[in-house]
Amino acid sequence: MKKYIITAVMSVFSIISISAQTKKDAQVSELYHHYIAIKSALASDDAAKTSKAASEFVETSSKINNKIISEKELNILRKDAKTIADNKNISSQRQTFHQLSDHMIGLAKEFKLSQNPVYVQYCPMADGSWLSDESKIINPYYGKSMLSCGSVKSTIK
Repeated sequence: MKKYIITAVMSVFSIISISAQTKKDAQVSELYHHYIAIKSALASDDAAKTSKAASEFVETSSKINNKIISEKELNILRKDAKTIADNKNISSQRQTFHQLSDHMIGLAKEFKLSQNPVYVQYCPMADGSWLSDESKIINPYYGKSMLSCGSVKSTIK
């Protein structure tokens, strides 16, 4: 009987732990979703759409519990996204996207951002990396002028 109770208690703690991890992943996953929207808007050379997606990223980052992602890291993400949102020049947005991508790649290594693989891609011409939810290269740093420039550097599962 005692062994049964201990097993039952351990099962409950496991379920609670998995549930808590799932909530953490869901919050960070929503942030990733907005990051992908920024990337896609940059790839389509649309500064207004990029600004809107970055604003949504900022809004979502403000809802994330700082016990999941440190306040320092959240502030860095917010600052980069706010700079992109406030800037209407696509070249300037792309420059800041470098930093945002570097921080998001760090998060991708720490959290499960998606149920599907997340691809770390790299453009040698821009000397910049970014995350993608597909292996096909759609370059956010050059948009339509060099849309397929780059390669997959790693896959995070």
